[in-house]
Amino acid sequence: MIAPRECFARSQNLLSHTFWLLPFVFYLFLEVGAGVNASAEVVRDATLPNNSVVTPKGSTFEITGGTTAGSNLFHSFEQFSVPTGGTAFFNHEGAIENIISRVTGTSASSIDGLIRANGTANLFLLNPNGIIFGSNAALNMGGSFVGSTGNSIKFADGREFSTVNLQASPLLSVSAPIGLQYGATPGEVRVQGQGNNLFLNSPSNPSVNRSDRPPGLQVSSGQTLALVGGNVTLEGGNLTAAGGRIELGSVGEAATVTLTPTHPGWFLGYSNVGRFQDIRLSQAASLEASGNRGGSIQVQGRNISLTDASAMLVDTLGNGTGGRLALKATDSVQVSGFFFPAYGCAVCEPLIYGCGSGCDRSGGAVNH
Repeated sequence: MIAPRECFARSQNLLSHTFWLLPFVFYLFLEVGAGVNASAEVVRDATLPNNSVVTPKGSTFEITGGTTAGSNLFHSFEQFSVPTGGTAFFNHEGAIENIISRVTGTSASSIDGLIRANGTANLFLLNPNGIIFGSNAALNMGGSFVGSTGNSIKFADGREFSTVNLQASPLLSVSAPIGLQYGATPGEVRVQGQGNNLFLNSPSNPSVNRSDRPPGLQVSSGQTLALVGGNVTLEGGNLTAAGGRIELGSVGEAATVTLTPTHPGWFLGYSNVGRFQDIRLSQAASLEASGNRGGSIQVQGRNISLTDASAMLVDTLGNGTGGRLALKATDSVQVSGFFFPAYGCAVCEPLIYGCGSGCDRSGGAVNH
């Protein structure tokens, strides 16, 4: 692997910085794949010391109960899917920092409604079968969201909360999560949407107009939105973490992804991943981590493909420092166009520009 290369803004006076991918060439992707299940529902299993309780209330699945260990709250489901117009509401009491939920059945999670949690807890959703977010999917929570197709989540005391080995640790961990463990065939993560609707204000004022951009999957300001699985695909999907962190990771068999708290949010590490898979953003998908100070975006995979006016933005919208963008591919980065810097910045690669605190591009060739 080629060592990461960094570049930094040449001007210290820039107050607004943009990472934006604006392809010249537009492609039509016709793909037959799994859609969002119209009969989606939330069904608990009976594998915890204190089991989760799912109460249907109209179009809402209210989720209570579960097993508390310190500041961690554990939930376990046979199936976890949310239909169009529906809500899965994690309604908990007490000083909970992490809501850790797993799916032990054989179905992928199809989310086309709202996932909601009260308080400021982080929410982890593990389903090794796959996670598919439809165009109506949304998040409403005070903490970070980590969606993973891993087999288990690891803790600092050595315990694991597994989707496969359900009886391995009858005593659930009170420690902080430190890693995501993947199995032989990690499921896919897919986010569908209507595109980003971004455009430049004018040739004389080439700043990005976000007025029509849907937020899509969005976490609270400063928090982390992480999606890590096998192949990761955004088909017009939008991810938003204002001034926070967006993590996209595509990993192969038996991978371990580390979790490091950043207060708020999480940093994901891939040094223990032996093989990666592919990440594709198409149909005007977008990642937005801009805020009063620029957030961060990390995309880690084997082949990373960005087409069809897909965009990555880590603008400084106030007086804070600029954000950071890291694209790390073991094989290639395929870009149909270029990153458009609204106010000028240093060049990392012919088609990749970086502003604020810098950009990394490591791995294989850049193709366009």
